[in-house]
Amino acid sequence: MVAPTSEPLSILTVHAHPDDESSKGPGTIARYHAEGVRTTLVCCTGGEEGDILNPALAERDDIKADMPAVRERELKAAAAVIGYDAIVMLGYRDSGMPESEANGHPDAFARADLDEAVGRLVEVIRRVQPQVVVTYPESQKMYPHPDHLRVTEISLPAFDLAGDPSAYPDAGDPWTPQKLYATVWSKQRVMATHQAFVELGLESPFDQQWLDRPGQDHLIVARIAVHNNVRKRALLAHETQVDPQSPFWFGLPDDVQDRLHPYDEYCAVRMRVPIEPVEDDLFAGLRG
Repeated sequence: MVAPTSEPLSILTVHAHPDDESSKGPGTIARYHAEGVRTTLVCCTGGEEGDILNPALAERDDIKADMPAVRERELKAAAAVIGYDAIVMLGYRDSGMPESEANGHPDAFARADLDEAVGRLVEVIRRVQPQVVVTYPESQKMYPHPDHLRVTEISLPAFDLAGDPSAYPDAGDPWTPQKLYATVWSKQRVMATHQAFVELGLESPFDQQWLDRPGQDHLIVARIAVHNNVRKRALLAHETQVDPQSPFWFGLPDDVQDRLHPYDEYCAVRMRVPIEPVEDDLFAGLRG
């Protein structure tokens, strides 16, 4: 058993593209930032293949011509809303959607040498010394984006090897993170949100295919109380990537959404300390 740490608390999240940090667990980061926890975002790609989903900007040729810089600015704005202390760009190119032409780009994240990519993440872990790392689930059948799959593929070995002095000896002094979580949206959240739309007489963005998806609720090991408006404000900072009229993200009044499900939820990927079901703190068992 690992004793509670005397080191400053630190959390690191690993995301595929600019905007993923805003849809997956932003309230958790805002909460820990407010508590004084060091918060670091690793963004693996520049989001170069992102479509312009905001109708008001869809015909802006200047944006299309400068998408990498636009997405970088949006990322910085969203990270400031959430409360990230630092953004680390891992340096790869957006691989695009499955079976798209972008999959074959030589700089695409999905084509990156796995050992090299793991080494880059190991260097970040050793430098910022997180006790807690957040990544994506090991099973991503519902959304098998090449870059999301790659995030998991590098996060697991980086978590395992960051504390091994024989691994990546040029990547800094060894550091052993204690917990590796993955973000997850519960079936409970989806169903409650769908029912709220129905009760308000609104068209639900969740079609039957959504409602028939198998749930992962039995895998949830942590439920963190958050303010959902953090997600809303962070997503809106990604002006090109989000339709501000999207019913999926913004269709319910804030008070209704907060009453329904004011939580971010996580499943366990790797744990070096015992955990209790269901935790209300990702640092449970680690606080000095």
